[in-house]
Amino acid sequence: MDTLRFILVLALTLVSIMLWEAWQQDYGSASAGAGNGNAPAPYEDPGIPQVKPDDKTAPALSRAEEPQGSAGSVITVETDVLRLEIDRGGTLVSAVLPDYPVALDTQDQPFVLLDDSADLYHVIQSGIVGASAPAHTDTFLSGRTSYTLDEGREVLEVPLTWESPDGIAVSKVFVFTRGSYRVHLKHIIENNSGAPWEGRQYTQIKRDDPSREGRRLLYTYTGAVLSSPDNRYEKISFDDMDDEVTETDISNGWAAMIQHYFLSAILPADTQSAYRYYTRSFSSRYYSIGNVSPTLQLDPGQQGELAGYVYIGPKVQSELAQMAEGLELTVDYGVLWFLAKPLFWCLERLHGLTGNWGWSIILVTILLKLVFYHLSAAGYRSMANMRRVQPRIMSIRDRYKDDRARLNQAMMQIYKEEKINPFGGCFPILVQIPVFLALYWVLLESVELRQADFIFWLNDLSSKDPFFVLPVIMGATMLIQQKLNPAPMDPMQEKVMKALPFIFTVFFAFFPSGLVLYWVTNNVLSIAQQWLITRNLEKEGLSAAK
Repeated sequence: MDTLRFILVLALTLVSIMLWEAWQQDYGSASAGAGNGNAPAPYEDPGIPQVKPDDKTAPALSRAEEPQGSAGSVITVETDVLRLEIDRGGTLVSAVLPDYPVALDTQDQPFVLLDDSADLYHVIQSGIVGASAPAHTDTFLSGRTSYTLDEGREVLEVPLTWESPDGIAVSKVFVFTRGSYRVHLKHIIENNSGAPWEGRQYTQIKRDDPSREGRRLLYTYTGAVLSSPDNRYEKISFDDMDDEVTETDISNGWAAMIQHYFLSAILPADTQSAYRYYTRSFSSRYYSIGNVSPTLQLDPGQQGELAGYVYIGPKVQSELAQMAEGLELTVDYGVLWFLAKPLFWCLERLHGLTGNWGWSIILVTILLKLVFYHLSAAGYRSMANMRRVQPRIMSIRDRYKDDRARLNQAMMQIYKEEKINPFGGCFPILVQIPVFLALYWVLLESVELRQADFIFWLNDLSSKDPFFVLPVIMGATMLIQQKLNPAPMDPMQEKVMKALPFIFTVFFAFFPSGLVLYWVTNNVLSIAQQWLITRNLEKEGLSAAK
């Protein structure tokens, strides 16, 4: 029973942690902004990387804070999956995802990923570092103020132009593809001067820390990620950026700012060449991560190109895996990723058959019960046998209630005679806890399940049951399970066990309904399996008595 008590305490601790995270999601923003009625300070541009054109090793990156270089009106771009705004410096200052509404009851309000407002600052800047080269603080010219990817077209190009007094002409071109959140960004340079020219393209993501702005405290990781062949998923938190400047040369890497369900990422055009990756913090308020390309050298009269990619969209794992090695790791399943990934794989395949994520969860639960059937059966047999001999145990407990040593000795003798493992009933719980936590992160992190419909009132499996029906059913199944299990001999432990269904019902009321659906299905299957095993053992006992 000591082991069972330990497992129950562990389960309560884990559930309490997840309840705290869910509470932070719903109510944390109120406390974060308490006592501070001041509006956010105006944005100050942290500046651009300063790289000498002939420096192929370690560029010195500026920490200067310069005024923002947006000039004049913005250019609007609309594709089938993105609505963007580009300022006259070539900065992506707004990105709206029309296929992803903020909430189910506000279908006409799409999710905003990039924004240069005071409430949410999250932009992607780019330019060239070098002599006679445009940065994002310079002004480009554009022949149009709006672009649309029309029906029948697969590619849309948005060109911006700039020219220096000494004859360096630059075209900054954004290339959009139908159905894709990846944007091809390139600078086409013509050296019409009388001297050689060198330059490097930089691309950087800049954003604020939402938790420090009185915004909602996100219950999944929000911050920077850097990827290299040695470490495909390295988190660099905002606090890390405050403490340390990061600069490193990486081939076949990428950089990103990630948040719940969505990310913005910088992907190199050439995976074989070394790019300089860096992070910066500014006034402990704004943060940037970016890269600087290898040097391009042009003789007089030559033309060349500096290019890269940016991704602005949801964490759709199948798409991310095709764009860059390890990019799908931005769907962060935590330490139980080795369980979460197979679970998601199964869910995705079953969804392909059923077309419904709720039925997929139920089918995955059934598959898990089949995988662990024999292990669970052994535990349920042990519990059934414990229940069968419980009258004898209660009898010796009354006999030796003042002699703990004799009581334990007599109990162990009964277990030995009846070939019962008193700890065998713990195994089903031990199996369920890690799978439960892994599925929790799958439901929490997978954008594929965001706002996923099931049946009746359950129209979003990633949020709590609005009418708390599933948590109540789950509590009822726990009560039924208790009736099938032997009652604890310790009166205090018995009281705790009786209270657990009600405590768990309250806890699970705040959890994603998809997770509660898994737990209800698992409990129903466990009840059926345990009842069948108990009945068979009782029949065997009656047959032996005859």
